[in-house]
Amino acid sequence: MTTPLLEVRALSKRFGGITATDRVDLDVRKNEIHAVIGPNGAGKTTLIAQLTGMLAPDSGRILFAGRDITRLPPHARARLGMARSFQITSIFHAMSVLDNTLLAVQAHSGHSYRFWQSARRDTGLTEPALEAFRQVGLAHRAAANARGLSHGERRQLEIAMALAGTSKQLLLDEPMAGMGAEESVALVDLLRGLKATKSILLIEHDMDVVFALADRITVMVDGRTISSGTPEEIRGDENVRRAYLGMETPDDA
Repeated sequence: MTTPLLEVRALSKRFGGITATDRVDLDVRKNEIHAVIGPNGAGKTTLIAQLTGMLAPDSGRILFAGRDITRLPPHARARLGMARSFQITSIFHAMSVLDNTLLAVQAHSGHSYRFWQSARRDTGLTEPALEAFRQVGLAHRAAANARGLSHGERRQLEIAMALAGTSKQLLLDEPMAGMGAEESVALVDLLRGLKATKSILLIEHDMDVVFALADRITVMVDGRTISSGTPEEIRGDENVRRAYLGMETPDDA
């Protein structure tokens, strides 16, 4: 079996009397889309925050490419190749699409922030930015102001920012949130294409998207992982159906 790129072992986080993640085990293989689903309050966003270093776990370990990164800060994880997009878009609306992505390249690479003076003339920054645009289909909007982008284009930009540099692992927190049907279809196609070169951990409420994209699915309830397997295995798991009553699958739609 292929060694996982990302490994989570017995990861736990408590906030007072609330256990947000409870000995979570998870792994993401190279060139795989692994979805994490569960009802609101299941601990999904807390899990992502721990993976990116925004929250320190109380116990457990996180391994990335075989290296223990449990105590590394977010910027160190980004330099190793881990990138995150957020449930709510986190772009600079007053800046152009290109400038947003150049800033992301600098952040991922640890490049000095001489942004306003010379970033656009630095091919070490512009080439990764343009490649990210190409991958997400946004090259024709490079000069546009981010404020004027559609919601779907803002999602594309955020993914381009996550791709900037040498990212190996994308952590996507509800990328379909707020999208219309056509925009969702386009983003599904984009993520499916990215799997050829990236591993993706996907947090998503849209079950049609999850079952269309995921190679494997992990189900969380009350901070615990109750099941993990292929879409077919999850679809037929009675424990999942009992614990996660709101889950719709393509067969139920």
